[in-house]
Amino acid sequence: MDRDDVNQLSAGQFPHHSGPPLVRVNRLNHYFGEGEARNQVLTDNNLEVMPGEIVIMTGPSGSGKTTLLTLIGALRSVQEGGLDVLGRDLTKLSPPELVEVRRDIGFIFQAHNLFSSLSAYQNVCMSLQQHAWDPSALKARAEEVLTMLDLGHRIHYKPASLSGGQKQRVAIARALANRPKLILADEPTAALDEKSGRRVVELFQKLVREDGASIFIVTHDNRILDVADRIVNMVGGKIISNILVEESVALCLFLSKCEAFSSLRPAMLTKVAEQMRKEVFQPGANIIRQGEAGDRFYLIRRGLVDVIVDEGKPGEFRKILKEGDFFGEKALLTGEPRSATVRAREPVEAYTLDKAGFNESIAASDSFKQQIYKAYFQRQ
Repeated sequence: MDRDDVNQLSAGQFPHHSGPPLVRVNRLNHYFGEGEARNQVLTDNNLEVMPGEIVIMTGPSGSGKTTLLTLIGALRSVQEGGLDVLGRDLTKLSPPELVEVRRDIGFIFQAHNLFSSLSAYQNVCMSLQQHAWDPSALKARAEEVLTMLDLGHRIHYKPASLSGGQKQRVAIARALANRPKLILADEPTAALDEKSGRRVVELFQKLVREDGASIFIVTHDNRILDVADRIVNMVGGKIISNILVEESVALCLFLSKCEAFSSLRPAMLTKVAEQMRKEVFQPGANIIRQGEAGDRFYLIRRGLVDVIVDEGKPGEFRKILKEGDFFGEKALLTGEPRSATVRAREPVEAYTLDKAGFNESIAASDSFKQQIYKAYFQRQ
């Protein structure tokens, strides 16, 4: 493949979010304990959070989600790998400089961590006082954000007089009051009823729209997944999937209209979509070359490609494939080298599926298997 001619839209490369990533995690590892008791809790993680993006991280308890969140928030020291937050390399900062980074982040913890001797209003004001707010504006902002979270009638109540859900909403108000560019939230809606949880995520969306904030949420709450631009799944200390939600939904709809995929059950269709990656090829780019080993299956989303067998030799064969057509299946089915060269005739957008995902789809659907084998024999 001509890598210079390929624009791979991988995690973190989202055209609708402008500017450099606010968070860039690069091959990040982390350990707890020392010597024989040393235990690796994060393994080779890569992640980017773009401006104006809501990212939700899910995964089993104990999978490392909160550890990653606290590393991003400069609450733990980076041990191995790279971590840039708000344009600063955390691996190179002194303790006072890390404090400066934390001041520009809004933190929402599972435990509300409110000052018991202060009222809800005073707890929020303490957050604002770390920055240069005019006193009158500070008072107005504290009241505004508490009221937006349905706490206007509890502004002057201390934590002992508030319910668990109300305490959590005060903690959320404190994190959001200063309009931070990055908000890190660990189970922000776990203690909230459905109405209060929805109010919180609507406020998150408002901050994204109006202030261009980025929000990284660790949660088990399936009720709020619909607000995510991207869903990241972590298992056993490693990010195993990183899905752009809007793209995944659009791909599911496209796959359902393609004959080979149309009979897949919705759950399997979604799983296939999550495993596919989008690639863009410029005119004249060789997508695959005859004789090379095959490791991916291709589905054309837009554009035309030429399939060329024995190029430049007597008996050369050419065929044009279009939107909805697929190729690359023969090498995956047989283990033989690529039987043809496939070249972009015009700008081409294709979805690719690696060998493991392809084999899983074959095993899950007799109809998909029949369509793939039918195409395979037609191309003999």
